[in-house]
Amino acid sequence: MNDQIEYPVENTASYIQPSSLSQRDAKVVWHPFTQHETAPFSIPIIRGEGAYLYDDKGKKYIDAIASWWVNLHGHSHPYIAQKVAEQFSKLEQVIFAGFTHEPAVRLAERLLEILPKNQAKIFYSDNGSTAVEVALKMAIQYFHNQGFTKKRKIIALENGYHGDTFGTMAVGAKSAFNAPFEDFLYETIYLPVPTKGHEMESLETMKNLMQNADEIACFIFEPLIQGAGGMVMYEPEILEELIQLAKENGVLTIADEIMTGFGRTGKLFATDYIQTKPDIICLSKGLTGGAMALGVTSCTQEIYEAFLSKDRKKTLFHSHSFTANPLACTAGLASLDLLLSKETSDKILKINQLHNDFKNKNVNYPNVQVKGTILAIEIQTAEGTSYFNTIRDVAYQFFIEKGIIIRPLGNVIYLLPPYCISEEDLGYIYGCIEEFLEEI
Repeated sequence: MNDQIEYPVENTASYIQPSSLSQRDAKVVWHPFTQHETAPFSIPIIRGEGAYLYDDKGKKYIDAIASWWVNLHGHSHPYIAQKVAEQFSKLEQVIFAGFTHEPAVRLAERLLEILPKNQAKIFYSDNGSTAVEVALKMAIQYFHNQGFTKKRKIIALENGYHGDTFGTMAVGAKSAFNAPFEDFLYETIYLPVPTKGHEMESLETMKNLMQNADEIACFIFEPLIQGAGGMVMYEPEILEELIQLAKENGVLTIADEIMTGFGRTGKLFATDYIQTKPDIICLSKGLTGGAMALGVTSCTQEIYEAFLSKDRKKTLFHSHSFTANPLACTAGLASLDLLLSKETSDKILKINQLHNDFKNKNVNYPNVQVKGTILAIEIQTAEGTSYFNTIRDVAYQFFIEKGIIIRPLGNVIYLLPPYCISEEDLGYIYGCIEEFLEEI
């Protein structure tokens, strides 16, 4: 197949000229993270296969960001599709309060086999934001159920992103994203991000905060890489120290592994790089291989037992209609089959090697970072680092014209491809990145 790869010529037709479907879309659909006053028509995608997506004009795009970081194994993977279809003919949905089913139980069993050994229970939800909401509620109610009602404050890293629901906005970075809702968000205490050169500042801030640990419920963080904040990376050693400080002072720790989970950092989970494990872990995105919406919040046995009582008011009151949907759980099981294979492990190692080869080749670009299958490049512009940096639109259109889907985070362009991507496709993308960097 690789010998027959045909890369698109620089043709902006499908990007600029609306099709019938894109015009219909514009009349009735409101897209996420989109300013429709200035955004071009949305590109209609009619099918996907492997690392590729195809629009209604037949143009092929390499999905270099795994469709918002969710797709692990490639689009329309036949094995996942087969398993979901088989499940659909048996059971597609059942209320998960008072009932259970094999896919939910089996997925929980298998996740606990690969998660850190201190994790004991799996709570299902439907996406990343709600997985974090559940984690925050678990942490605060854990103390409330035991009578420690003062422990309600939350520590988070500056620049973080944990979702767009109210609780997750409250623990994320204060920005234009959540400015209209600022008065509705509870107060969060922020630590400086422990990037290179700022480790001691972050650690000292945490030590000072621990003097009032009797008021702090939890510390939440994106381990090793802050995704939406611009693929900001930091080392496991400083994270280990921050977690240890929290634990020594009775503060629960929450790892938001929604982006970093399932091999993205080179290990199954980013917390596999550290010895001291978090109390709560949030998962979504790659959980089903990108096939269906599903979220998971795992926790220790100690946290779970704090909710056991003859007093029903101590129940964790959180649910949604599609909790542990059998089809989504089945997709998760199929994705794990693929993820835990030697073939996928080899692919992850190969992507990491190719990313590092690109980094070493382009030593003139000092702002290139690599972690596992993630490559990020910060472009220096007069506007500085900002999600609203106008280089974003220039870069996005450049790569779309080349048939590559890269959705820059302001002045940061990055690759986070499905594991099935070929060496040839990555080589083509690297070449286009070099061309873009030379042009600007």
